Amino acid sequence: MGDNPMLKFVGLGQSYPDKRAADARADDFLEISRSFILDKAEEQASRCSQCGVPYCSTHCPLHNHIPDWLRLTAEGRLREAYELSNLTSTMPEICGRICPQDRLCEGNCVIEFSGHGAVTIGSVEKYITDTAWKEGWVEPLVPGAARGQSVGVIGAGPAGLTTAEYLRVAGYEVHVYDRHDRAGGLLTYGIPGFKLEKDVVMRRIQRLKDGGIIFHESFEIGRDATLDGLRERHDAILIATGVYKPRDIKAPGVGAAGVVKALDYLTASNKAGFGDAVPEHADGSLLATGKHVVVIGGGDTAMDCVRTAIRQGAKSVKCLYRRDRDNMPGSQREVANAEEEGVEFVWLTAPIAFEGTEHVTGVKVTKMRLGQPDASGRRAPEPDPGSEHTLEADLVIKALGYDPEDLPKLFGSEDLSVTRWGTLRVDHKTMMTSVDGVFAAGDIVRGASLVVWAIRDGRDVTEHMHKYLKAKAKTRESVAA
Repeated sequence: MGDNPMLKFVGLGQSYPDKRAADARADDFLEISRSFILDKAEEQASRCSQCGVPYCSTHCPLHNHIPDWLRLTAEGRLREAYELSNLTSTMPEICGRICPQDRLCEGNCVIEFSGHGAVTIGSVEKYITDTAWKEGWVEPLVPGAARGQSVGVIGAGPAGLTTAEYLRVAGYEVHVYDRHDRAGGLLTYGIPGFKLEKDVVMRRIQRLKDGGIIFHESFEIGRDATLDGLRERHDAILIATGVYKPRDIKAPGVGAAGVVKALDYLTASNKAGFGDAVPEHADGSLLATGKHVVVIGGGDTAMDCVRTAIRQGAKSVKCLYRRDRDNMPGSQREVANAEEEGVEFVWLTAPIAFEGTEHVTGVKVTKMRLGQPDASGRRAPEPDPGSEHTLEADLVIKALGYDPEDLPKLFGSEDLSVTRWGTLRVDHKTMMTSVDGVFAAGDIVRGASLVVWAIRDGRDVTEHMHKYLKAKAKTRESVAA
């Protein structure tokens, strides 16, 4: 191949950064893998085949220029690789850590199809941007020339933060409102540190604050201001609240003490990680230490809960899922990590009741079997008669996914139109809601989804808001004239 630094996949095997030993990592909330060293990052990037149709890019919601920055990495041109990755993503080091690459870029890598194992794209992306932060290549956010218009962003998660950044660069005054005491949304309080250490999120947010974006934390729309009140303050509004209403289980005893919601549990753990006083840890209600823990669900939130419980020193941790391993929605890598750390998966099992009077003592379950495919194409689980039994439990965590909150009522704005699923209805050509000048992006439009899709939506809505604001300014000028 001459001097070509690429196409090394035939003679060079796939390799990920080494994971720390399971018993060591189960004692803390640090990320389980460190970054590549330089030589390893260059080596793994050199496996890229530079194919004519880069399926990795087309299956990335952000359409990152993956083959190009892999080649730059293989050539040792890391700063250029970072600048290219930064063109399409506001948070490349975060996506490198938490994107399900096995379902997106890496899962669609051409050399994966050929049986040689995908390029380890996510790990290289993480390495590039971590190096950029360390070397000082991540430039400050520099606002554009002031336009005399302001924007209010409701929700400081990935969609809201992305839009806030781009609009600030375009010269708008940007205010971000969030109900939590720290910005970041689920990046801060939903995802555990062993997947995403919090200083990684906080340095991104600090960069936005340093760039003049004004954050209003512990600010709740409907309590501290109505949507109409914010509309009077700003020239345009973005709603990017995500979906936070947990799905529940209809079963006897579900209201018993010790049966808790996943997000409450994860938020308490993350707050403790920041050093905050957490009353629910002090009284033990959201702490797994010394308990038999049962987590119900098969998505990534359930994986976060079981692995957090291990780190809190649970006596035992079981994960119940009503389908089998092949049909679970969560990442298979996360399942493997959890199993290494001591989690027991109880497949084809569903809860039918929660036992205990003053406090939960067990989960009554039934075995399931997979029947005919349902409307989604997945085989529907059916109870297996006569298989009922009880699992001991002192703490039960419900991790069944999230739905939208009652937004028109919550925001004091009955004019906001919603879909039959409760998500905000938008004109998909403009991403504007039924209320003039109020846009929406991220999970509150598409339903519970991935961080990378929220970033994509935040990027897309910026263009529509910019166009709207320019037209509004032009109208104002013509009226004044």
